[in-house]
Amino acid sequence: MTTRAAHLTPSLILLVGLGGAVGTGARYALTSAAPVADGGWPTATFVENLLGAFLLGLLLESLVRRGPESSGIRRLRLTLGTGVLGGFTTFSTLAIEVERLGAAGHVGTALAYALASVVLGFLTALAGVLLGARLHERRLARRARSDDSAGSGRALEGSQ
Repeated sequence: MTTRAAHLTPSLILLVGLGGAVGTGARYALTSAAPVADGGWPTATFVENLLGAFLLGLLLESLVRRGPESSGIRRLRLTLGTGVLGGFTTFSTLAIEVERLGAAGHVGTALAYALASVVLGFLTALAGVLLGARLHERRLARRARSDDSAGSGRALEGSQ
């Protein structure tokens, strides 16, 4: 069975768009709650991008640990990853903020903000991946304990 490309599937495009609207709305709310002073650190964008990187790492690791991508997992990945988190994070605003800080003479802040965003973005995405892997291992261990205790119960019933 051939899977149709996501960008050619109207229902998947709709899911990405709906997810994007949710993510963009959340980003707007956070940005509105934390305005930036002239020459100040763009806290809202910084938090949005780091939180988004962490959640994307967690989401993708959790989904890949479930095995081959089913149509349901594909919809979830596209809705939450591409849609919600794609709308919530914003590289373009990061780039504009770095340019504006530099143009206003706040070169040190611009460089620190750019570097911190990239380095910490990578590290928070990695933390999300590691958490996703850890949660998966815990789920497997819980399942193994549950299977062991169910097997022990059946063995006791058979011996009576």
